[in-house]
Amino acid sequence: MVDDECVGSVDESHLTALQPWGRWIEVRAKAVVLAAGAGERDAVLAEVNARLHEQGLIRAWRNEPFPLLSPTSGRAMAVFERASARFWGTLTLGAHCNGWVVGPDGQAAALWIARRSATKATDPGKLDNLIGGGVPWGQTPWEALVREGFEEAGLSPAQMARATPGRVIELDRDVPEGRQFERLHVFDLQLLEAECPVNQDGEVAEVGLWSIHHTCAAAATDEMTVDAALVTLDFLLRRQLLAPPEAASTLEERLAKLCTGAP
Repeated sequence: MVDDECVGSVDESHLTALQPWGRWIEVRAKAVVLAAGAGERDAVLAEVNARLHEQGLIRAWRNEPFPLLSPTSGRAMAVFERASARFWGTLTLGAHCNGWVVGPDGQAAALWIARRSATKATDPGKLDNLIGGGVPWGQTPWEALVREGFEEAGLSPAQMARATPGRVIELDRDVPEGRQFERLHVFDLQLLEAECPVNQDGEVAEVGLWSIHHTCAAAATDEMTVDAALVTLDFLLRRQLLAPPEAASTLEERLAKLCTGAP
């Protein structure tokens, strides 16, 4: 809790690790309270998170500042290391884009799918959307998407300007680090035949154009990251590309389970 508002959730197995910071962090029967004032929160969280990282409780350190957000108002209550959000179970924002190609019938015929680099801190080697990333401190989901569009696919701001918004998907699930609580802002971008994405930052091993059938099959398994599966399935559902009906039912069930963290 921060300012009497519930902003996250700490795994019970991690509570003892917080004992050295009792001056700033109160572990109560049913709550963990950040007692540091607004002016000192960033410094307190920086110190605590660094020690938790040394203990292996905060993984995949990024050196990226992310806001500690109020889930109700969206207000930034502090700024801290991106990787720590899962330890504290706080809300993060993501921006993902389905890159798709039209077929002769005017419907989506294929999707550009990326494979994450084997050196990525999270989900190395898994399939991903053409563009996807977290929204850092100081950026909106759209601004993050445009930036990631160039870094991950070599697409210019003018090309990214053609992207259209989809849904906002809320993902809330247990993960080894604690809890992933994220709102995924989904966008769709139709790419022309001559527009071939090329990764710029080395975080993507390869990019390929996958048929709807192939993409659908990958999204229904753990071959694809959870975030990307949700975004892909959302695209398929919105455009009514799931057939036969029983396949749609199966994938909608998976969509629901991924959102809640159910097995």
